[in-house]
Amino acid sequence: MKAIYVATMMAASLALSGQVMADEALAKAKNCLSCHAVDKKLVGPAFKDVAAKYKGDAGALDKLATKVKAGGKGAWGEIPMPPNNVTPEEAKKLTTWILAQK
Repeated sequence: MKAIYVATMMAASLALSGQVMADEALAKAKNCLSCHAVDKKLVGPAFKDVAAKYKGDAGALDKLATKVKAGGKGAWGEIPMPPNNVTPEEAKKLTTWILAQK
């Protein structure tokens, strides 16, 4: 029984780490990391700071996915974020990953 539990947990862990890696790969592919980093401010805020700011906000995923796709300004300073060439699904995937940063 313990072996089944361990195997199940390992499979779930691999699936989650694969998902995290895929989302980080998408962030790299879409050039998000040209202006953002996970743990420090570059041109835009650190993703962990975005996650902290929107922690507990039930509407954050949709709100931020819209900003990822359409761009935005004013939330983090004077420098605007330009619109990004992502699908709505990619924007949600990226936003889900960003909001999971700690």
